[in-house]
Amino acid sequence: MNRRGYSFLAVALIALAGAIAALALAAPTETKTEAAGRGTLTVRSSEYGRILFDGRGFVLYGFTADKKRRSVCFGACAAAWPPYLVKGKPRAGRGVKRSLLGTIRRPGGKRQVTYAGRPLYYYVRDRRPGQILCQDVFEFGGDWLVVRPNGAFVR
Repeated sequence: MNRRGYSFLAVALIALAGAIAALALAAPTETKTEAAGRGTLTVRSSEYGRILFDGRGFVLYGFTADKKRRSVCFGACAAAWPPYLVKGKPRAGRGVKRSLLGTIRRPGGKRQVTYAGRPLYYYVRDRRPGQILCQDVFEFGGDWLVVRPNGAFVR
């Protein structure tokens, strides 16, 4: 193998290691989401105005590449942007319109929370309540945006 081949292989291995690390970080988030968040959606004030958060105070994002009531974020995308999962039905907290709240089934049968038909996600590096690190970021073929109480994206 020539130098170029080794260089490509090294980059591929680094990318694979990064994806595995992201999956490892995302897995506990999903478990915490189902247990600690208890499926409650709330509206809180932020630097972007009033937007959606889970019951623990973590911001939720929508993805412009998603279709209505269907996620297109899987694999490496879901490792970086873990879906907001619940067991059972999600609950409408303060400021949330119950009529806009729903779920979709992901492969494997888990339920992802939707709002106004939009699947909701966390960003894996938002590590504390209220933190918003990836508003208006283009990644995995679409924009990641926080969501207003009426279901519209904040642009």
